Amino acid sequence: MTGKAVVTGLGIAAPNGLGTADFWDSTRSGKSGIGLITRFDPTGYPARLAGEIPGFTAEDHLPSRLIPQTDRMTRLALVAADWALEDAGVRPDELPPFDMGVVTASSSGGFEFGQGELQALWSRGSRYVSAYQSFAWFYAVNSGQISIRNGMKGPSSVVVSDQAGGLDAVAQARRQIRRGTRLVVSGAIDASICPWGWVAQLAGERLSTSECVSRAYLPFDAAATGHVPGEGGAIVVLESEESALRRGARRYGEIAGYGATFDPRPGSGREPGLRKAIELALADADAEPGDVDVVFADAAAVPELDLVEAEAISAVFGPRGVPVTAPKTMTGRLYSGAGPLDLATALLSMDAGLIPPTVNVDPAPGYGLDLVVERRTARVRCALVLARGEGGFNSALLVRAA
Repeated sequence: MTGKAVVTGLGIAAPNGLGTADFWDSTRSGKSGIGLITRFDPTGYPARLAGEIPGFTAEDHLPSRLIPQTDRMTRLALVAADWALEDAGVRPDELPPFDMGVVTASSSGGFEFGQGELQALWSRGSRYVSAYQSFAWFYAVNSGQISIRNGMKGPSSVVVSDQAGGLDAVAQARRQIRRGTRLVVSGAIDASICPWGWVAQLAGERLSTSECVSRAYLPFDAAATGHVPGEGGAIVVLESEESALRRGARRYGEIAGYGATFDPRPGSGREPGLRKAIELALADADAEPGDVDVVFADAAAVPELDLVEAEAISAVFGPRGVPVTAPKTMTGRLYSGAGPLDLATALLSMDAGLIPPTVNVDPAPGYGLDLVVERRTARVRCALVLARGEGGFNSALLVRAA
């Protein structure tokens, strides 16, 4: 099947905004959510800044029975899914269970929950390890808990491809829509800001060690020294256009094109795969480079990786050929949650007629990008979202206004 898959609901949990309205108010005005880590004492760690979600109390949103069996990422995902379904005007109990599916992504699973249970094992013994440890840490737990909470028994899965995973999950959801599933909850939420998760992130040697909030995460800037991690992301409701029209639902936009590639082996001399992913997404959408109004960049803030991305964008669109933005400079890199959050931001940009800024960055001319560093009024009808995962994953998603 080739029917259109449209986004009818958004649920956002981000460091600079809890809920879509709060997030968009902050993002359009350039308000950052990055700061000194508060979820644990970062003293003694070389990197101390992160994008943390403030003001989230799971007990205010979820039944008490769910709290002891879920990690922070799952609690955020469940609440974001509730918001997305409410935004879409969908009551799951009124739809056939097998007409609804869930496809999410995860980069690290429930790290904080796992750390707590390991501490209980080491300090108190195996009798004190929760039975919920058997699944609360698992990559697929968000898909499972969302489907159980909402009675969704259709095609469901999880994608694990680091930061590219969130876009890959949305693309997989689109496949299920085209195969006949009426509605799919998709996207991603990651949250691993805890000592165990922090050590794992430090091992990648890509974290910024700057303690100055405004100079820590600087993609496409000559002063770039790595990224700032964050927690959160976005959950979206994807629906067949036929279903959305039939019930008079708001359509934020269409998931029009997708491309995914894998980088060649280091030292092979072959070209990185990001350019090809962009070209595949354009071809899938039957679009030309000139149709794209803005690119939401992956924005690694590692000079050699920024150069690869800039060269791929310039190769497709020409030097300074398309506006490029990286609003994740306000949230940090959210791993699998980053792509869906950029997707949601792109859809909100279409509605508002503006491109949100890349904050704090002084663009280095050598990258040859038209980097949007101040909010820019623009007619946005087609946006390209890019994401790359550690190890060589590349994903590109093209979204059109409905």
